[in-house]
Formats: sequence, structure tokens, C-alpha cells
Amino acid sequence: MEASDAVAALAALAHDGRLAAFRLLVAAGPDGLAAGDLSRALAVPPSTLSASLATLSHAGLVSARRDGRRILYAARLDRMALLLDHLAADCCQGRPEVCAPLAATLARVACCPPPGAPA
Repeated sequence: MEASDAVAALAALAHDGRLAAFRLLVAAGPDGLAAGDLSRALAVPPSTLSASLATLSHAGLVSARRDGRRILYAARLDRMALLLDHLAADCCQGRPEVCAPLAATLARVACCPPPGAPA
């Protein structure tokens, strides 16, 4: 990921409403959520949600697809992974103990335990 893409993604997430929308979409998984359902869950007007989703989409963090009359939005986890990779690149600089807290945090993520870890 280029630095300019990372800045755009971080800027898109640097707003309470957009961050809340992105987190709900991450939780929804690859099937995503319909715009109306997302609007109701966040208790925001559709126009506000539309602006937030446009910003997240322009940053490459959200995709949209049509399903009949509905538009379903989903978090782009591939882009989120690239952002996290960009932020953590060379974090240990040859010294694994430097990144130990980050590695421990990622290992604790309940939905994604590392291979071989107890579920």
C-alpha cells in the first residue's frame, strides 16, 4: 500500500460515524449489509450514511453491489489487511520483542485465533 492510500484510509476512518459504519460492516462479514439496515443500526439519516459510505468507498475500504433494489455494502478486508500491514511494516526492525505487544494483540482477536490455538 502506498503512503497516500494509507493516509486516505486513515482519514476516512477518522470520524465517529464512518468508523462505526466500517466496524458494523466488518462484523457483517463478506455478505455485507443493505444501506437501509446500516442506517437503522447506526440511527443516522440515509443522506448522512450515504456520504460516509462514499468516503469509505473512495478510500477503498468499502465495496457496494446491487441486489435487486437494494445496495449491499461490505468492508474490504483485503484493503484493511493492507493498511494494517503498511502500519506495522518493519515494526520490529530485526528485534522481535519490539512487536511482541502487537503480535499478542492480534493473537487475542477472538474471531481469528492463530492456527493451532485453542478456539
